[in-house]
Amino acid sequence: MRLRIDQLDAQLAKVLSPIYFITGDEPLQLGEAADAVRRAAKEAGYGSREILDAGKGFDWNELAVKANSLSLFAEKRVIDLRLSSSAIGRNGSLAFVEYAQRPPADTVLLVTCPKLDRSQQNSKWAKALDSVGAFVQIWPIDDQRLQPWIEQRLRKNGLIPEAEVVLIMAERVEGNLLAAAQEIEKLLLLNDPGVITVEKLLEAVADSARFDVFGLVDSALKGQSVRVIRMLRGLRAEGVPATLVLWALAREIRQLASMAFAIERAQSADQAMAAYRIWNQRKAVVGQGLKRLRCRRWQQLLALCARGDRSIKGQDKGDPWEVLECIATTMAGLRPLVSR
Repeated sequence: MRLRIDQLDAQLAKVLSPIYFITGDEPLQLGEAADAVRRAAKEAGYGSREILDAGKGFDWNELAVKANSLSLFAEKRVIDLRLSSSAIGRNGSLAFVEYAQRPPADTVLLVTCPKLDRSQQNSKWAKALDSVGAFVQIWPIDDQRLQPWIEQRLRKNGLIPEAEVVLIMAERVEGNLLAAAQEIEKLLLLNDPGVITVEKLLEAVADSARFDVFGLVDSALKGQSVRVIRMLRGLRAEGVPATLVLWALAREIRQLASMAFAIERAQSADQAMAAYRIWNQRKAVVGQGLKRLRCRRWQQLLALCARGDRSIKGQDKGDPWEVLECIATTMAGLRPLVSR
């Protein structure tokens, strides 16, 4: 039985399947889906859980031994089998096929593993597990689904997002569902259930006790060169990876280069920002950056970002943090662009 992740809770509420096979490369969703199965099993009286870590060198006979053994008090139990790789070999395939042919009573087998390729999904062992239980394929949340996912999670926790809150959160946590979940948990801790305004969100995500890469970008756009240098040194001292800082700067520069190009083609700044969905709270700071530098300079900064990337990878001489400082302070208007 194939299930989408959003169908899992409804299925668990009806009846427990003897096997749950959950696969995918998105850790937050994978972990939460497995937690949902464990929670439902516990509520249904499955009080015992045995964990099998099927890494390299795993003896697949262990699965048969667990399946054929009874606990001392004949408890309902969960066999929690965690695959470190979806390539399980002949022994693993045989073990799963044999288990699916005779699944033990009062036992739920929970299998979690990395993403399966198409041939693995059509393998005999995957089809055997699917035929007896529930197969849940975890897919990454793409850009189009991220905002609905954030809004749904906020509302599930009793938080009602004001206009633009979801968009701001999506920009802050792009590509990192775990960070999104953590920010929502932080909002819940700092606020009672109810309406979340943009101001409440920004207060929660802006940690005044530490420098952050998004604050660095905004300071550069505002022309705060002294603060930019101080923040960069703070980020370096805190052990923040240079790759993360470069990602944040390059992401902003790429967008500003495109908007500056549109402005030079007779669009207004407001039209350009609307086209790139700049939320109202950031229009002023983005507008400062667009006024400070022309399209050619933003494009030069993109080239400098490429140099920074090569420096981080050891393909170019020089200290990556010096390149990052050159990028950020040029954005802030402190110096002419230096390229070597």
